[in-house]
Amino acid sequence: MEKDPKDKPKGKKVICPSCNGNGFIKVPYHLAREEAVAQCNVCKSEGELNESTLDTIYIDADGLHRLQ
Repeated sequence: MEKDPKDKPKGKKVICPSCNGNGFIKVPYHLAREEAVAQCNVCKSEGELNESTLDTIYIDADGLHRLQ
């Protein structure tokens, strides 16, 4: 049984490190060959993350990753 989207975990919200709270990211020119903007997949375009889920995200040379 799937959880209802309204049943999001409560807690302290922090700004998304990927989009800096904007909800969107710029796609690098060398990948798209044009100016492009995409929705942030880390925060699902909300701009904020729960503090408890932030511990599972780490940043390295390959970009953002989520521990599973």
